This record gives sequence, C-alpha cells and structure tokens, in this order.
Amino acid sequence: MDKTDHAIVGHLMADGRLPNNELADRVGLSPSPCLRRVRALEASGVITGYHASVDPSALGRGLGVLLHVEMADQRSEVIEAFEEAVLRLDEVVSCRRMFGTPDYLMQIAVPDMAAYEKLYMTELTRMPGVARTSSQFAMKTVKATPGHHW
Repeated sequence: MDKTDHAIVGHLMADGRLPNNELADRVGLSPSPCLRRVRALEASGVITGYHASVDPSALGRGLGVLLHVEMADQRSEVIEAFEEAVLRLDEVVSCRRMFGTPDYLMQIAVPDMAAYEKLYMTELTRMPGVARTSSQFAMKTVKATPGHHW
C-alpha cells in the first residue's frame, strides 16, 4: 500500500458512503484510477466491507458490557464448544481469544441491566469450560475511531 491507498482507506473509514468522484478529488486522482484502487483494496482484503454506524440505544441495546472470561479447561474440544456457543448469542457483538489472562474478552450489547443479568445467569456462566468471569461497564466512550476493530 502506498500513500494514496492509505489516504483512500482513511477517507472511507471516516465516511464509507463517500462518492467516488469526491474521494478521487480528496486523494488527488481522477475517478477511474481511484475506483480501480478501491476495487483492488477490496479484492486484496484491505477493505473488508462497508457498514452503517448505529446508535445501540436506538436498537434497544443501550447497555454495553465488557466480559472477561477465564477458562477452566484448555482442551481444544472445550475451546471449540465454547466458541461455537458464543457464535449462537446475538448479544455478543465481539469475542476475542486473548494471550494471557483473561482467555476471552467479549463485548456484549443488551437493553439494560436486567437483560444482562438474565443472559449472564442463563447463558454466559453455563458455557462450556468457563471457570470465572468478570463484567465491566464503561462510564463513557472517550474515543471510538470509525472502521477500527481494536
């Protein structure tokens, strides 16, 4: 990726609906070469998709929770069963397997504390191999860069 590709990606991360002619102007290209570069970035997997940024509260998911999960059992079949169970939960918006402790870090979006308690007691603590969990609730988001998946 060269400087122009980085500029294209940066502008599209900030505004994925930016028209090609405006994007081309911003990066100093004519529309055709700009579109070719965008298509090449998509084909190579640099650009993985375009998404709407949505207010979770408007979708009835105003409570965000970070859940740390420590596993009691590290056997591959237990890990696979745990990860399959995670995939079935719509409330889990991301789940990362970590090096060190915790074993997993999940982002969960639910309507409110009662919904989280129900999910926690009926699903999260009963998942295969779970030894301990720790929930964290953010006071506020200080910075969230569009397009970054931390």
